[in-house]
Order: sequence, then structure tokens, then C-alpha cells
Amino acid sequence: MAGAARKKLVGRYEVGRTIGQGSFAKVKFAVDADTGAPVAMKVLDKATILNNRMLQQIKKEISIMKIVRHPNIIRLNEVLAGQTKIYIIMELITGGELFDKIARQGKLRENEARKYFQQLIDAINYCHSKGVYHRDLKPENLLLDSRGNLKVSDFGLSSLSKNGFLHTTCGTPNYVAPEVLSDGGYDGSAADIWSCGVILYVLMAGYLPFEENDLPTLYDKIGSLKEPSH
Repeated sequence: MAGAARKKLVGRYEVGRTIGQGSFAKVKFAVDADTGAPVAMKVLDKATILNNRMLQQIKKEISIMKIVRHPNIIRLNEVLAGQTKIYIIMELITGGELFDKIARQGKLRENEARKYFQQLIDAINYCHSKGVYHRDLKPENLLLDSRGNLKVSDFGLSSLSKNGFLHTTCGTPNYVAPEVLSDGGYDGSAADIWSCGVILYVLMAGYLPFEENDLPTLYDKIGSLKEPSH
């Protein structure tokens, strides 16, 4: 029809509305014009990436997402590059964040928490088998699909390592393992499992085990935790 608005195309994808936005990227709803399948399109501005010295981080995130293929990990379909933008085409997840579910209803029923935790552990065990360590596991980075299945997302801080011994201090303070806060390096798999344990606590209790407004106090609390003797 002559009066109809032309749809914006990126490659073979028809680009629609913005469904998410972060500091350095927008996420658009898009449709594969060949198959009709809906996808999520993460749009990054090249100049912004270069100005913030994020190019290597973005390259690493993309290379890691190409490695991981698991039912409980968000799937990378392909990456396209234009003159000024990078387009990361991913599986579209429509059920929101696990964080939103907890914020809405508080602690979960045990059988529901068990299901999510099992799916999380399956995904992270798979990542570790590939030498991938997520390093920023938290409910905000766990998405739910239309069937209520968990999908691990956001590999922006992840690392690829043969022996799993890492040195960079990173992650979200409330979920970070004590050894990550030290200067001696840490086992990436153990640090991820610690974060999984904090997530399980949040699922079952509805609140964080470690919570302080002051970061040094929070880190002291995390670092002084003693394991029970029994």
C-alpha cells in the first residue's frame, strides 16, 4: 500500500520497537523476514564502544556466546555489522527476569525454586565444561521464557579460561564470592557456584543473605562468613 510506512531492515530482519535499554545498547524486537520468527536484536553504537574502550569486551562476549549452546542459555543467532552499528541477533525471551518474579511475589514455592535452581546449575555446569565462567550471576541476568524455563543471559563479564583460575575482580557486590574480593586470584567455577548459592537463598527466602548500603561493610560481612562445622 502506497501510504504504508516502510519497515526498517537490518540484513533480513525487520526491526520493530525497543524492548530494552542499557548504558551502551538498545534491544529491539525484530522479525526474521525469511522465516517470520521473532528475535531480539541488541544494537550497539560503534563510536560509543570505542570511546568507552569496550571493543575487546564485546568481542569476548560474542565469542563466548558462540561457544555455549544449551537449552537454559540464551542463544546467539548471528552478528551483523553496519557502518556505525553492531547488531547482535539473539533468541527472543518474553517471560521477563527472574528478579521481577521474585520482586512481585517474594519467596518462591520450594518446587518452583528447585526447578529454577536445577536449570541454573545445569547451564553453569555446561559453561564450566566449556571453560566459560559467567562471573555475574544474579536474578536480573536470569530470564524466563514463555514456558517458564530459565535462560542464563548477559555474558558481558564472563571469562574463557583453560584452568579456570582468574584474577579480575568483577560481578555484582551482593552475589560475589569472598575470594573474588581478595588479591590472590580465584577459581572461576567456585565463584560462580557461590553466586548460584546466593540466588538459591533469594529464591527460598525472598531477600538477600548479604545486604548493606555501605560497600566496605558488605564486603566485610561476605568475607567474614564462617562455614558450619557440621
